[in-house]
Amino acid sequence: MKKNNLKFLLVHPEISRTKYNFMGVIENEPLELEYISAMLKDRGHEVIIFDKQIDNKKMTDKVKEVNPDVVYVCGRTRQENFMKEYCQNAKDFNKNIITIVGGIHVQHCYKRMYEKSIDYILISFDIFKILDIISYEFDGQKTNLDNISGICYKKNNQWIKNDAIPFDIKKLPRPDREYFYQHKDRYMYLELLPCAHVRTSYSCPYSCSFCYRNSLNCGKYVERDIEDVVNEIDSIKCNNIYIIDDDFLFDRNRILKFIELIKKDNIQKKYVCYGRADFIVNNQDIIEGLKEIGFYYILTGLEAIDDKYLSKYNKKISLDVNIESIRILNKIGINIMGMFVLDLDFTYKDFRALYKWIKKHKLKHVAISIFTPELESETYQTYKDRIITDNPEHWDYLHLVAEPSNISVKRFYFYYYTLLIKLFLKGQRENVYDFIDYGDYIKSFIKNIFSIQKGTKKNA
Repeated sequence: MKKNNLKFLLVHPEISRTKYNFMGVIENEPLELEYISAMLKDRGHEVIIFDKQIDNKKMTDKVKEVNPDVVYVCGRTRQENFMKEYCQNAKDFNKNIITIVGGIHVQHCYKRMYEKSIDYILISFDIFKILDIISYEFDGQKTNLDNISGICYKKNNQWIKNDAIPFDIKKLPRPDREYFYQHKDRYMYLELLPCAHVRTSYSCPYSCSFCYRNSLNCGKYVERDIEDVVNEIDSIKCNNIYIIDDDFLFDRNRILKFIELIKKDNIQKKYVCYGRADFIVNNQDIIEGLKEIGFYYILTGLEAIDDKYLSKYNKKISLDVNIESIRILNKIGINIMGMFVLDLDFTYKDFRALYKWIKKHKLKHVAISIFTPELESETYQTYKDRIITDNPEHWDYLHLVAEPSNISVKRFYFYYYTLLIKLFLKGQRENVYDFIDYGDYIKSFIKNIFSIQKGTKKNA
């Protein structure tokens, strides 16, 4: 069917349908959809972005309202069920709508998306494959789907996978931020409101054992030209920028150039980024430069408070380095967001020790995750006999998905929520995040303590 001007509905699902989340504290700009929107609009197509993080409209109603030719849905592991549901909603409304799913989770776990309601699965960062798909579906001249790398499609009712090839991030268009500008009051990183996202690289140059991101983009780490990154930041009508690379602080010379260009152009903004503790310790002059140009948070994977767990996670960083990174950032005046993993081998002593360590080292900003064997990963295979749930919504780092080794599931959750309550009370005393309702969160944690069931949590 020949059709030149198509209507696209690009969808980002809600994070959760319960109160067990941190909505209203961190809301992420739908950057992936904005890249796709820019690409499609450049070719004359009509694009509607639908972000269920901030829009309460039902997907069924949105599909009826838009009546699209193509629906594209992306999301993380915890949104898998919603992604499938939305594609089914589209097909229920009109079986001729072409449905495509993509995103990091889909790239890693594409077989989990082999559903009747899904027509194509994008397993590459190369968004231009979407153009190849719609050319096949709508241009009237059927090309060979076998020649489109980085997709899964159905042939004779069987799913076919065409291997992906590494994508050059430099080929991405500048994001279409029209939707973001219309909803600037909703996108935030903690007190930084509004907060826009910028990506400068794909994949991760490190190999922590609990993370699969270094395998993304076929395991090839690629970066944008830093001059282009600075030009984009300068063009964004927002004073807060979250650089969402898996690790922005990697290449010393690249970061030095970044600082130089930001100063040269006199760009006055605040920044959030990820950075390893060893980079911070080994490049204190750069950290001082980042402070000068407005870096506000550096998210640092401290992970553990002893070398045993750091070695287990293949961090290749010592506890002394972690401690020194906290000291340096506190001294320079950049907020360190210390990220920790609650290991499945934890006992009560480990939970108690973690809180004492955080307090001792004057760590104000903390993010706590439960160790989560990622689906379709080597780590998952290691823990497969201990998996206690098959619900992808629990792969949010806030749920136990595998049996702890030393204490019961119920006991683990009790210690987890007790730790969160203590950390929230500590934050309240130190006037950290005074924009949130501490009482509401603490009540929620207490409620969950009393509603724990093995493998699941009511209200979670």
